[in-house]
Amino acid sequence: MKKIKLSQRAKRNIDWIHNHLCVPEGRLVGKKVTLSSEQQKWMEMIYGSNTRTFICSLPRKNGKTSWSAMILLLHLVGPEAVKNGQLYSTAMSRDQASVLFALAAKMVRMSPALSEYVSIKESAKMLICTALGTTYKALSADAATAMGLSVSFVIHDELGQVRGPKSDLYDALETAAAAQENPLSIVISTQSSQDSDLLSTLIDDALQNNDQRVKCILYAVPKDKDPFNKKELEKAQPNWHLMNHEEVFRQMEEAKRMPSREASFRNLVANQRISTFSPFISKSVWESCSGEVLDFKDNLVYGGLDLSMRTDLTSFVLIAQINGKWNIRPYFWTPESGLLDRAKRDRQPYDVWVKQGLIRQTPGATVDYEYVAYDITQLISGLNVQQIGYDRWRLDILQKEFANIGAELPLIEFGQGFKDMSPAIDTLESELLNGRIAHGNNPVLTMCAANAVITKDPTGINRKLDKHKATGRIDGMVAMAMAFGISQKHDNLDNSEAFNRFICDPITLKS
Repeated sequence: MKKIKLSQRAKRNIDWIHNHLCVPEGRLVGKKVTLSSEQQKWMEMIYGSNTRTFICSLPRKNGKTSWSAMILLLHLVGPEAVKNGQLYSTAMSRDQASVLFALAAKMVRMSPALSEYVSIKESAKMLICTALGTTYKALSADAATAMGLSVSFVIHDELGQVRGPKSDLYDALETAAAAQENPLSIVISTQSSQDSDLLSTLIDDALQNNDQRVKCILYAVPKDKDPFNKKELEKAQPNWHLMNHEEVFRQMEEAKRMPSREASFRNLVANQRISTFSPFISKSVWESCSGEVLDFKDNLVYGGLDLSMRTDLTSFVLIAQINGKWNIRPYFWTPESGLLDRAKRDRQPYDVWVKQGLIRQTPGATVDYEYVAYDITQLISGLNVQQIGYDRWRLDILQKEFANIGAELPLIEFGQGFKDMSPAIDTLESELLNGRIAHGNNPVLTMCAANAVITKDPTGINRKLDKHKATGRIDGMVAMAMAFGISQKHDNLDNSEAFNRFICDPITLKS
């Protein structure tokens, strides 16, 4: 074992763990715990100096939950216990929350000294030390509430499973520590899939040393290294001696052969930030289609309109085929109120894009459809628009605004299920892969493309874009897919000359 220089406090805590705790399960079950050199390094990082938060991101099966249970008992009944302290652990599900509790409970039962002082409440997932007044409870994200707590110590287990930049449970417990003199939070998890996810933002901020009391250690195969290289994979495991090497390499070979397993392997075993959901289109393919967008002139134009939530992006995309390529014009609207908060939440420069004219603002706290209706009539004025596909959700509100200004648009309902979206996705994907699209590298649409993920029906054949699985805005891609779906439907219709020459005249607003 590599010798670690330890502070007095860290050594005291390590000695307590070695003297009082036994391995709760596995091939060494019942034997006295011996912390690895890496685990001792973590102890020094936490207790060697003033620490508010300790973040440790590492691949699966490196003994993180067992170590977390040891630290929990150290603060419940060991030398780090604070009289009447309230201790918690968090997880995304009840089953996951029970894992840490179960390991800590086993350690208590296996220790004559601890079992004398700690009572176990199985049904409530609680441990109680009456002599010190300390209590521990396992919480999950589906718990009714975490408000009103006073937290002295908390372990956030597998925080990487939180999708997006916010977790109500995490926020509730972190703010609940304000009444404590020296609160401590431990975050231990494999990495999230996206830079915009909560754990990613915490890791990135910690690695910049913005707060000396926040310590972070990251074990992962670097982005510029091969995750299928055995040496690189081994270096990413802090407790390689605890793992079944043969099984790890078997999973590696399986992931190399089967693309469907690659993302999970790279995220969970190599601990890289990579989505385990099926991406719609790769970054390289999207960038290869960033050609200049030409003037639509009299070419046939098709559109897609995605109204989305009234506090999110409303998207309108027009497409026209010119010189063998589909040229893309995207437009976006967002409410003026709360713009900076949404930019911070989504980690996107919405405020900059508004100043650049790439996103249009409407007054108020929600997207004002009166402005959207007026803008759309101006945007299509003089264009040879054939049809505009729309999702019927909330369209009745927008149609009233069109009626108020006397606008008649060639709108056609476009379903959001597999029936309509699958052929639209197939067409859009084909045009992208064949380089027959020019999107001008619009940054808002590019953001939507980067976030777009696919979900499949039970047959595994039909596909659609999935907003629920996406970790960011994809509204522009949904509108773009609808436009391509409409273009294909229109090609299959009996195109009368009168319909083909539908030109959207300028709209005169009623006074």
